[in-house]
Amino acid sequence: MLKKIFKYSVGALLLFTLVFTAYTLLTLLLFKFIDPPTTAFIQQRNNEQFIKIIYPNSVSQYWVPIKSISDNLIFAVIASEDQRFTEHFGIDFEEVQNVFEKAIDGKKVRGASTITQQTAKNLFLFPHKNIFRKGIEAYYSVMIELIWSKKRIMEVYLNIAQFGENIYGVEAASKFYFNKPAQYLNIKEASQLVSILPNPLKFNLNNKSKYLKKRITRIINTTNFINKKEILKKLGK
Repeated sequence: MLKKIFKYSVGALLLFTLVFTAYTLLTLLLFKFIDPPTTAFIQQRNNEQFIKIIYPNSVSQYWVPIKSISDNLIFAVIASEDQRFTEHFGIDFEEVQNVFEKAIDGKKVRGASTITQQTAKNLFLFPHKNIFRKGIEAYYSVMIELIWSKKRIMEVYLNIAQFGENIYGVEAASKFYFNKPAQYLNIKEASQLVSILPNPLKFNLNNKSKYLKKRITRIINTTNFINKKEILKKLGK
């Protein structure tokens, strides 16, 4: 009896793995060419309040191709979020090791999530942190890197990232904060937008804290040290 239970359990697990992998491949192949109509993160945010079930949501999001996004935004987000974006394969093991070593030494650490991981989380997963979610996030990240180009990853990320209450994507954020399309943002404006990404519901560009001002300055300064020509070359922009 135990052998049969084990046999059926293994069979069911293999079947689930195959079905889930096939689903992932088909979804990512579709989104390689078609812009996602929504994201798991947006849907979860909308369902947190009962009133959103009764009334249509008021999400502000305007999808734009990467050619209509300022290079300054790309430089700022790479400088701030993932400086080895064009080099890693979804997971930055060097950054993970740095975080681990700092944690052992008792130092304050920041997250080691790459832009690819953040794209996977926003597009497919739930926001709460736990080991299971991080495992699924890593799986999606590798699959995304296998199927999408770096250009597509950046394009999707910049269009689905949250920049405020019901504000998603750089185009909506740019129009809300600066009253202009994202393609016309200068480095200072781009750095301001990127500065709120870790916590867009807490940080306020209209009333900047000392910490946020320092963060903006740090992002601007960091953009001076990244290889802009190489980044644009690898993104095909």
